[in-house]
Amino acid sequence: MSLTIAVQMDPIESINIAGDSTFALMLEAQARGHEILFYTPHDMSMIGSTVTATASPLTVRDIKGDHFTKGEARKVDLADVDVVLLRQDPPFDMAYLSSTFMLERIHPKTLVVNDPASVRNAPEKLFVMEYPHLMPDTLISRDRSAIEEFRKQHGDVVMKPLYGNGGAAVFKVSQKDPNFGSLFDLFSVTFREPWVIQRFLPRVTEGDKRIILVDGVPMGAVNRVPAENDIRSNMVRGGAAEATLLSAREQEICDTIGPELKRRGLLFVGIDVIDGHLTEINVTSPTGLRAIKRLGGPDLAVAIWDAIESKL
Repeated sequence: MSLTIAVQMDPIESINIAGDSTFALMLEAQARGHEILFYTPHDMSMIGSTVTATASPLTVRDIKGDHFTKGEARKVDLADVDVVLLRQDPPFDMAYLSSTFMLERIHPKTLVVNDPASVRNAPEKLFVMEYPHLMPDTLISRDRSAIEEFRKQHGDVVMKPLYGNGGAAVFKVSQKDPNFGSLFDLFSVTFREPWVIQRFLPRVTEGDKRIILVDGVPMGAVNRVPAENDIRSNMVRGGAAEATLLSAREQEICDTIGPELKRRGLLFVGIDVIDGHLTEINVTSPTGLRAIKRLGGPDLAVAIWDAIESKL
């Protein structure tokens, strides 16, 4: 069956197609004969209960520097399309939240992937706190006394923004780090919300595993190894991708959280696991599809579209 797919994402001109999971999803949708419409969150409008977007027909090609052709933009009632892919990158801010409120008006008549209400209610570094037995010890706070007590108890920690992404502003803080005071001041004036303080896992040097779950089932993974003298394994920060398989502990983590992801309509999820500890559940715009395929793993864009089509 041919579907009309509206893709809500960042400007397509600026994406890196070699690692972009949204691009992988569009390639697979096109291969299946689906029509693709492209728009950014800035192109959305709502009049009463009608949610529209000024969207452009899109053709994609796996050619660097020549990866798309856009047709003439037109106003589209998003209730009239079959699927909306909610795929813009964080920051997970009020603009992001506003788009989920709007998309909630059309879902599930129009299938939104991932479910916009569940995306809104499952911020990645807070949702994971529902599984403390799977995680390293973690504190969410901006209270200096609470942070200092946590550091006293756990030693070296990682501090990062609660709504950050891509490894930005992630710091390792030693137990007796003379920079802690300055870093605390910097975070205090930069971020209005609390931030994450997490027990440091030394084996992060061996990799931070991204596991992709499709409709609650683990389908593939990639191990991301930090660059020398860096604790951040994100590939946009210089991390190197390695082929990998799931350990028994990682399978246990997936079996524990998978049913809840499925119940919430979180069809495409990427979790991060370091040394057998779950650190994040990524639901906004998870990545990893192209790296997994490039390293000889399955083409998970196929699995995701199979799951989407089964729900229609």
